[in-house]
Amino acid sequence: MTRARPARLPRGLARVVDWLSVRHPLRVEAALVLGLYLLYETTRGGVAASRGIALRHAQDVVAVERSLHLFVEGDVQREAEHISGLIGTLGVAYLTFHLAFTSLVLLWLHRRRPDAYPRIRTTLLLASTLAVIGYALFPTAPPRLSGLGISDTVTSHGYVNLNKGLVSALYNPYAAVPSMHAAYALVVGFALFRHGRHLLTRLAGAAYPALVVFVIVATGNHFFFDVAAGALLAAVASAGALLLRRPAEIHPLPLTAHTGELVVNRVAA
Repeated sequence: MTRARPARLPRGLARVVDWLSVRHPLRVEAALVLGLYLLYETTRGGVAASRGIALRHAQDVVAVERSLHLFVEGDVQREAEHISGLIGTLGVAYLTFHLAFTSLVLLWLHRRRPDAYPRIRTTLLLASTLAVIGYALFPTAPPRLSGLGISDTVTSHGYVNLNKGLVSALYNPYAAVPSMHAAYALVVGFALFRHGRHLLTRLAGAAYPALVVFVIVATGNHFFFDVAAGALLAAVASAGALLLRRPAEIHPLPLTAHTGELVVNRVAA
């Protein structure tokens, strides 16, 4: 029985698929990831949204969470504030984990797991692209800006003022749904868990997404609804990256005396 060959892709798309399907030199990959991430941040920051619409969407999110008995963001932050020094530590984690840890894992994959690297890289790029659509369609104020009694702990502890200066010019406070902190954390955690060879590496991969969710909720930057949206986005992006792989080549089995004997035996059976 003859296997059907994969349908040919349009030339332009085929070139993109071919390029994404392999690992390139580190300088090329770094330029691509950094360039597209800067484009993502610029586009994200430029998505126009009125404060009134963003606040209304935040209230919609709260209503959904309350209906599911999941509106506990304020409780999470208050419990974290009871532990001396924890909120400050979470603020540092919020500002550093998203990029620093993701970059380290990508570097590790590029060096140590070259076969796994293309899919993870493409998943992150697709997730970032799709997220901008979500920000445009559903601008949402984060808990810290929604009048819910939830504090902006990153700003209040003096690390970075998210609402003034250069940061505010590049930072869109209403780009909260989906949570890219959560989406990136799930992709990175999956990569460590799936491709790590040591138990500690795999345990770190399993724990990392939960840690990031705690960080972004306790600092007042995301609802759990945002986290769920980020998880869905990560799943869609991962499926998309799987589709954007070069189709497996069909290699005919060379006809030898041994393979001919196998075929005869299978027919006779």
